[in-house]
Amino acid sequence: MKTIILGAGYGGIATATALKPTENLDALLIDQRPYHTYYTLLHEAAGHGKTVTTPIEPLLEGTGVEFEQASVDHVDLDGRAVHLRDGRVLDYTKLVVSMGSVTNFYGIKGLEEHADVLKEIEDAEGIFDWVNRAFESSYTGSRDLIVGGAGLTGTELVTELAQRSEELSYKTGMPKLKLHLIEAGPNVLPTVDAKLRERALKVLQGYGIEILTSHKIVEASANSVTVEDSSGARREIEGGKIVWTGGIRARDLLRGEQLVGGPGGRVKVDQSLRALGYPDVFVIGDMAAANASDGAPVPSTAQHAGQMGRHTAANLMRAAQGEEIQPYEPYSQGEFVSLGGLMAVGAVNLPGDYRIALTGVAAHVMKIASHLRWALSIK
Repeated sequence: MKTIILGAGYGGIATATALKPTENLDALLIDQRPYHTYYTLLHEAAGHGKTVTTPIEPLLEGTGVEFEQASVDHVDLDGRAVHLRDGRVLDYTKLVVSMGSVTNFYGIKGLEEHADVLKEIEDAEGIFDWVNRAFESSYTGSRDLIVGGAGLTGTELVTELAQRSEELSYKTGMPKLKLHLIEAGPNVLPTVDAKLRERALKVLQGYGIEILTSHKIVEASANSVTVEDSSGARREIEGGKIVWTGGIRARDLLRGEQLVGGPGGRVKVDQSLRALGYPDVFVIGDMAAANASDGAPVPSTAQHAGQMGRHTAANLMRAAQGEEIQPYEPYSQGEFVSLGGLMAVGAVNLPGDYRIALTGVAAHVMKIASHLRWALSIK
């Protein structure tokens, strides 16, 4: 059974590292980079230059999975063929698609051309370099930084940058950066519990961040964005750096006559995470439009991508041994949002529908613990 795993993000690397040498199962992991990125820590790389990658090949020792660094152009599901950008075509018996997502700019004029994103380590490095330059005496541009989108990524980024700005201001004697956080919806961190959201808002305000909720970015230029409030009134905000974190969509890589699309360009899958119409193709992570048994959509988060990957690995080994594959049922261990330094908010889910909310250092420790748990799970 020739199995190809596309993508070494959370879903793909979880699949690969959970596999064990199994008769009739030959697996190949393909990614365009030779390392796995801890995407939930990219804000720390952007703010403080932290290393948030780990080499892939050592993670695969003992799994029987081979690795190849290559870029995928598209997948012909009807022809069972993976087309690489170097012109090669690879056939497969089973396929795992975990290629993640790309930024959704929603057609906002000028945004894609002028805004940075935070999707890969190179993006984080670019933001980190700009912040450092803004505290050099030779820098002459605007020292305002605009973050569009106040979800998990945008909030973690802007607070990390606020802390970094305070550090560099103290070190250089220069004024802190002016940070703007812009959200089209009525709240920052809309998926977080209301009380935790209130705590996070106080932290944001304490940093002196200008928070504009119920304001949508309607246009961007090289040095500014135009925002519109709920009444239709517009204003222009100047900035030396614009970072957009306001949405994602699935990568458009799959081609198939029977493919069924879902929200955000995702692929609809059955309860076992197989693409509808293609029972030999598993789609996991951000590319999957998956649902729990009660019909609730599976969130596009790192922890759920990891769960999907481990479950898919188990199903691949079952299939190789002629056993029936099993349905996937998501579960949430909780979530934590870093707010710079030792500050965080979040909640832990316990058996029996118990949920414990945490703030401050305790939440920060749990955030670190969740990352360490993930890092250990793929070694």
